[in-house]
Amino acid sequence: MTVNKRIVSGMRPTGPLHLGHYFGVLDSWVELAKDHECFFFVADWHALTTEYAEPQKVKGFVPSLVTDWVAAGLDPAKVVMFQQSQVKEHAELHLLLSMITPVGWLERNPTYKDVRDQLDGTKDLSTYGFLGYPVLMASDILIYKPTRVPVGHDQLPHLELTREIARRANHLWGEIFPEPEAKLTKASKLPGLDGRKMSKSYGNAIALGEDLAGVRKRITPMLTCVKRARLKDPGEPNECNLYPYHLLFTDPQKCEEIAVSCREASIGCGECKKIMADNLCAFLEPFQQRRAELDKNPDLAWDILRDGNERARVAARATIEELREKLNFNF
Repeated sequence: MTVNKRIVSGMRPTGPLHLGHYFGVLDSWVELAKDHECFFFVADWHALTTEYAEPQKVKGFVPSLVTDWVAAGLDPAKVVMFQQSQVKEHAELHLLLSMITPVGWLERNPTYKDVRDQLDGTKDLSTYGFLGYPVLMASDILIYKPTRVPVGHDQLPHLELTREIARRANHLWGEIFPEPEAKLTKASKLPGLDGRKMSKSYGNAIALGEDLAGVRKRITPMLTCVKRARLKDPGEPNECNLYPYHLLFTDPQKCEEIAVSCREASIGCGECKKIMADNLCAFLEPFQQRRAELDKNPDLAWDILRDGNERARVAARATIEELREKLNFNF
């Protein structure tokens, strides 16, 4: 099989992108696009695994997602951006791979258990779609035959399952799919405003398009270092919920000064928050300005997707035709 530098990755359109998405995924995509052939897709079928009761909401987030990608620096002329549900070959490969994937492989998936427990009582996740979504994910990846897939450490079990499915398909049907290696992305170091993982479902995330005055208001009550119950109490920046934001948005020299001042209790948390808020808003403002310019063309995202869908179909169709030959399904 041909060695390539093709990258495949996707995002679910379930709400506005936030800072965790940007530093955990989007900035890595922008870097990868400089020297890889990239296929980045809107995973709207995947969104239905948890949002199946309100599918009308999913489409509403699709153009916003693509526009954010472009505002962040992805060039649709160089990157294939497409909508998963509009490339039907994904569904055909999903069906075929589901025939050979043992149920036990899916039940042992740690993310399946974590998300099920996290959303227990709020959504009924006792569906095949939720249990079997790793097979759809494997299809999304394998249909483009990439050799590497960008993932965070928490997604490594997903990719290993994709590799197992590819291995089983190759064993049963003949060599078709490469076993993609992980291209580890840097983990987002930003906790949520309340100290938990940044998540839309927790309401502790700062959206990329959030009103800047609103951002400042939300930072004011933000959790900081628990050691600083009083102004005169020395703190520890490495145990502070705010300091990871400084490391991303504040000048390195100023970060060092803040760290020393925190340990000496010569700076208050309120002042520290104001400095960070100024720098965070300075980061968000140019992104929001680019986004505002893109929004002047309401058809832009759909035009990008129409072009990307066709480019993706060409690559996906080639894999499906090869697989049909292996299965003796062509007439």
